Formats: sequence, C-alpha cells, structure tokens
Amino acid sequence: MTFLEVAYRYGAPLRESTMRALDEVREVYGVRRITFDPQAQIIRLEFDASRFKEPVIAALLRNAGVDLRERLALA
Repeated sequence: MTFLEVAYRYGAPLRESTMRALDEVREVYGVRRITFDPQAQIIRLEFDASRFKEPVIAALLRNAGVDLRERLALA
C-alpha cells in the first residue's frame, strides 16, 4: 500500500449533516484518516493511492457536502 495525503481549503463551515456524511467516508476501504483545521478551514485526507486517485477523493468529500475551494500543496 502507498499512502498519500491531500489537503483542501473549504468554504462553508462544516455542518452536522456533513460531519455525519464524513463518518461514512471514513468507512470507505482505502481511506485511512481525515483531519480538520476549522480555524484555517482545511481538511486533510490520507488514502491508499493504489485504490484511489485524487479526483475520486475530492468527489467523495464533495458528495459528503464539503464545499471544496482549492487543493493545497503539502510541504
């Protein structure tokens, strides 16, 4: 397995319904971890790159209700 991490800045604050939907995203096989920085409005997701490509991860987050604005470069 090759794990990658991707970070996005999101627009609208995460609502309770979005957080519940993200719990379901956590259960997707290949998603390892989701973390948030609500002050900076950044969400990070670690995933198995042998199972998913980055556009699929972005689609999972959007389908959960996250208002993704931009992908951030990781240092």
